[in-house]
Amino acid sequence: MNPILMEIETVLETERLMLRMPEYGDGKIVNQAIQSSISELRPWLGFARETPTPEDTEINTREAHIKFLKRESLRFLVFLKETNEFVGSTGFHNIEWDVPKLEIGYWVATKQSGHGYMTEDVQKLTEYAHQDLKCRRVEIRCDRENERSRAIPERLDYDFEGTLKNEDLSIDGTQITDTCIYASIT
Repeated sequence: MNPILMEIETVLETERLMLRMPEYGDGKIVNQAIQSSISELRPWLGFARETPTPEDTEINTREAHIKFLKRESLRFLVFLKETNEFVGSTGFHNIEWDVPKLEIGYWVATKQSGHGYMTEDVQKLTEYAHQDLKCRRVEIRCDRENERSRAIPERLDYDFEGTLKNEDLSIDGTQITDTCIYASIT
């Protein structure tokens, strides 16, 4: 089946969180979170290498909306259900519908860090990927040095499949880095 015909939820909920597809106009709130979290995001995420402008983030958010509709990647923005405060961004990328498999990525705004929101989010995405999207493999890849990111798949009992040594360049391009691979298999 052509993935564009797939029924994919645009809103997912957990006990504390609402995850929803990006919409036009979301760039402002996402950019504010990036700006206030830039020092924590910069070492790990390419989009934070240079602080994006609100316009840059709005363009990126609109492109994410289009990619979601085309089923090329499925980004969700994460909000607290009670207050509608922005928590971070998450979603599925590197999707291979034929296998089917995908990778989960995520980042959390600094002021929302340390509350278990991303663990809760990733647990929901993992369940959704396996149960609803029928994925046989869900991966999380992260820099070996990014201990906070690595803690999430470890908490959720993902299998640690190994470390790809000298696999990537650091975001600032100054050193070769190792990438850890975690997987949830059905």
